[in-house]
Amino acid sequence: MNAVSPPRRALAGAFVLPAALALVTALAACSMPGSTSTSDPRAMAPLQAKSGSAVAGTIWFTQQADGVRVVARVSGLTANREHGFHVHETGDCSAPDGMSAGGHFNPTAQPHGPQGAPHHGGDMPSLKADAMGNAEATFTLDGVAVGTGPTGLIGKGVIVHAQPDDYKTQPTGNAGGRIACGVIVAAPGSEIPAKP
Repeated sequence: MNAVSPPRRALAGAFVLPAALALVTALAACSMPGSTSTSDPRAMAPLQAKSGSAVAGTIWFTQQADGVRVVARVSGLTANREHGFHVHETGDCSAPDGMSAGGHFNPTAQPHGPQGAPHHGGDMPSLKADAMGNAEATFTLDGVAVGTGPTGLIGKGVIVHAQPDDYKTQPTGNAGGRIACGVIVAAPGSEIPAKP
């Protein structure tokens, strides 16, 4: 009977090999571009206080299939107030008032406005500070990418403003002075830390 039927061990091996190959293929797919793995292009901008403020925080940018996921954690803001928040054209935070970062990043020559309407590539939702002056926000930007090409965010500046953005006044949104500035730099493999 053993001469006709293959041993049980050989039959088990016939099923293990295809299963192992399927597992390897699935694991490889997790690191492909467009997935949400740690190999997706990432960047970050640590904020520096400007204009005599005490603002601090970090902004993370992660490339995803549907745009750039932004995670912002900022402290030292005016309590219970919205603050305009934009990517600016120059990654230069050397000026005490943040003006060295230039105007809004606008690679496709659009008017200033909110996401979901014609807008600058650097127009982001305003930060909403709580009663302690802290703000956390997560959203997706369209029309930009984590990279250095024409729509790339690497090397650009991030500005937090003193006032809310009205999303109407051209080209600034009437968001007031610049109270924090950060330079967006590549951060390959960096993880966004969990909330404390």
